Amino acid sequence: MSFIVRAASRVGRHSCQRHSFAALRSAAVTNRFKSSLAAQTEVDVEELETTAKTVEEVLPKSDTPTDWSTFNPSKSGTPSPWAVFDAWGANDIKDGLSSEVEEAMLSAKAVAIPMDENDREGLPDESDILAAYNSFLQGKSSVHFGYPYNLMFDFREVMQFLQYSINNLGDPFVPSNYGVHSRQFEVAVIDFFARLWKMQPGAYWGYVTTSGTEGNLHGILLARERFPDGILYTSQETHYSVFKAARYYRMECQSIPTLPMGEINYDILAEAIAENKDKPVIINVNIGTTVKGAVDNLDRILRMLQQLQIPRERYYIHCDGALFALMMPFIDFAPEVSFRKPIDSIAVSGHKMLGSPMPCGIALCRKEHVQNVEQHIDYLNSVDTTIMGSRNGHAALYMWYSLRKKGVEGIKRDVLHCIQTARYLRDKLTEKGLSCRLNDLSSTVCLERPLSNDFIQRWQLACEEDICHVVVMPNVTRSKIDKFVDELIQVTEKHGRIQPVREGSPLMQLSATW
Repeated sequence: MSFIVRAASRVGRHSCQRHSFAALRSAAVTNRFKSSLAAQTEVDVEELETTAKTVEEVLPKSDTPTDWSTFNPSKSGTPSPWAVFDAWGANDIKDGLSSEVEEAMLSAKAVAIPMDENDREGLPDESDILAAYNSFLQGKSSVHFGYPYNLMFDFREVMQFLQYSINNLGDPFVPSNYGVHSRQFEVAVIDFFARLWKMQPGAYWGYVTTSGTEGNLHGILLARERFPDGILYTSQETHYSVFKAARYYRMECQSIPTLPMGEINYDILAEAIAENKDKPVIINVNIGTTVKGAVDNLDRILRMLQQLQIPRERYYIHCDGALFALMMPFIDFAPEVSFRKPIDSIAVSGHKMLGSPMPCGIALCRKEHVQNVEQHIDYLNSVDTTIMGSRNGHAALYMWYSLRKKGVEGIKRDVLHCIQTARYLRDKLTEKGLSCRLNDLSSTVCLERPLSNDFIQRWQLACEEDICHVVVMPNVTRSKIDKFVDELIQVTEKHGRIQPVREGSPLMQLSATW
């Protein structure tokens, strides 16, 4: 009995013959390439026009007019004129194949790589495995609530380039002998973010990274090279990659307690720096913490350094802006985070707010800092300035394509959708009597942790002790939120509500004044 037939016999009601999986693949392809704009919901169009900064305030005005013909502001979740393709269904929740079939087709035994034809005997066909995997991903992507990934994108036009091994090895600004690269697109992406964060031409350096983590590793490395004996100060709610950098580089690191809303405790930070004024100061400023989406007050930190009489040549500031650094420039009256202030480096993810089928990001810094780490490599005919040697040239191309297609207007609409829809979720939870919080400038809604692990896994919620969170992204719509809240109320009625796991736990902080 073949592997597929054995799987079908366990499920009973599913026919898993290879021809049925071929039909499944055909149906999947048909569904995948249909247009599915987000469902129409009530949106205050006037608020859309007044709550964000104008395009001219963010970037210089382009000579090319924006094509508004495909944008309907009444459709909540329509992030930009180009994003009409939604591979995972912005409106629909797809369950895909039964879990039994997927479990069988995607098990370790089914996907094992045979060493010879005898090993291959009884294994399912690769096309059938991929069909099951596609159905699995569609289902998981349609209920993706807990992690900050924008799943609303259309990259069919650039998929043709996957046939090439595009490698941006070496420095983005110093071409190597390897000709199959996307440096011109990478430099264009770097230039865009340099303008967004107010850097002068010729004063910056950056590159497209594999993720926000790599951006943090690079920024903290530059800080360590600038101040080998410096102390790294960062809040205890900082992303783990910053603490990883401190371990990798053997840096002294002080984890500073936070305020209830997740911002760094500024008084404790000042005390810690004052006690170590004989050593240079390296500060990681969170532009949106991982769990609560809290934004450290950069201006307050700069005033504190001035009050402590720490001269500019004795401190280095890195900003971890994985998600929110690409949102804040588009929110009216948000504090400015830019290089017009004395910061030194910033990291942001490309697959989060912008959206990409692969993890990626941007590391940007003042040009003088990278000179401390660069080394010429004869083998490359370029200089080594990045964390990685070989670098994914496709990521730069995808980020460039997304930025060109969305434009500043498209990003602004994405941001407004996230902010407004997060408030909608907060209000729905509050109406149901559930504990929740939403930081200002944030699209991360913290709430009490459900007592159903099945519910947590279904909606892929990120949890910390007795709380969890939902990160509202462009693919999260109000209809999905309604479904989420209805299911949450059902599991709450069945299993009850969680109690604080300890004194001062995250759940107890939800009740504190933020």
